Amino acid sequence: MAGETRHSKAGAKTGAKAAAGLVVLDGAGARPAAGRVWLVGAGPGDPELLTLKALRALQGAQVVVHDGLVSDEILALAPAAAQRISVAKRKSRHSYAQDEINRMLVAFALQGLEVVRLKGGDPFIFGRGGEELEACREAGVECLVVPGVTAALAASAGAGAPLTHRGAAQAVTFVTGHAAKGSEPDLDWESLARPNQTVVIYMGLSMAPEIARRLTQAGRSPATPALIVENASRADERRRTTTLAGLADAAAELSGPALLIVGESMALARADAPAEVEVFAARIAELGGK
Repeated sequence: MAGETRHSKAGAKTGAKAAAGLVVLDGAGARPAAGRVWLVGAGPGDPELLTLKALRALQGAQVVVHDGLVSDEILALAPAAAQRISVAKRKSRHSYAQDEINRMLVAFALQGLEVVRLKGGDPFIFGRGGEELEACREAGVECLVVPGVTAALAASAGAGAPLTHRGAAQAVTFVTGHAAKGSEPDLDWESLARPNQTVVIYMGLSMAPEIARRLTQAGRSPATPALIVENASRADERRRTTTLAGLADAAAELSGPALLIVGESMALARADAPAEVEVFAARIAELGGK
């Protein structure tokens, strides 16, 4: 990986585990000036969707603790000397428990280091950023938050389907498709089933049949347009346009990180090339290009 330190992955993980278990005791010994923790949203994957503030934070990092969904191109923007620690989650398995991550961030900061906790999307939208912020505050560690472009915005823009639209979507709601330990979330299905609103379900691909059933039973029309976007904004992005009735079958065709979006304005979604590519192609054609 570009910019990777010379330390072996095993060595890095051992160091991270040690940091996660570090207990700082008050005493007469000198303590380094406290560092800071930055909770940084890396966006949905496309490096061009990284904010300028996120880039500056990343370029100043001494330690980068990152999710598995953060692209290599974005990780390469950190200094070559920065230690990189992956806390990736794969198929419901965590390489680190959340409390270990919390302790790790605090321990590195108390060593006087600038720590960037790099998260896919936005730290505060189903990113457990609030838990890490609380851990830092409880430990007296300064914690700064840099928002990021959440996947729902990239999915909507890429497909050319607005999340809000006059006459079709007066509200938008973000919900999670999974609760703790993979259980079904406790949602107000009747509220979500009301027409003229957009419902965005994060981490709901495997729950698509149950989600469709719940919304339909609560009164949402089976003919309501729906969109599923896998790997939003990335080169391998895939989309499926369907209806609430066809949501389960469409979801079965995909396997990667995906969003389910249900609402009347999804009738505008395009399943083929990204909307911006089509616009540029049309403009080039107008100018006589090939």
